[in-house]
Amino acid sequence: MGNPLIGTNTVTQIGILVHDIEKTAAAYSKFLGIEPRFVTTGTYEEAQTEYLGKPSQARSRLCFFKVGPSLELELIQPDLEPSTWRNDLDQNGEGVHHIAFVVEGMKEKILVLERNNMPLLQKGEYTGGRYAYIDANEDLKVVLELLENDK
Repeated sequence: MGNPLIGTNTVTQIGILVHDIEKTAAAYSKFLGIEPRFVTTGTYEEAQTEYLGKPSQARSRLCFFKVGPSLELELIQPDLEPSTWRNDLDQNGEGVHHIAFVVEGMKEKILVLERNNMPLLQKGEYTGGRYAYIDANEDLKVVLELLENDK
């Protein structure tokens, strides 16, 4: 086998779309015995969110559970603005949305994936880094999220 396309094969996060984040977080908290951590994504001015190449005001309420030394479960309740979260929740209902990998050289990794028929769906910024969602549904049957943290 060759090297991984994105430079790593370590999954760091599994993202799950939900309609009611409070209810689902309570169920996971009880099941896992872990307290959740809630955040809301930034405004467009902060996050510079782009969906399908266009600016989007999309925001989501997020809930995180650390379930291993380097793995998180992320619950995502999107608002009604255009986003991969909203589209997939409307089209497919609740359930797994993405698996995430921490990468270095985000722009280059996106180009590599696009050359491999995995187009960019959405990207944005967060405090301390950036993210990109890649449509890998045809080959991998899931959306990929790339996370790049500032050094």
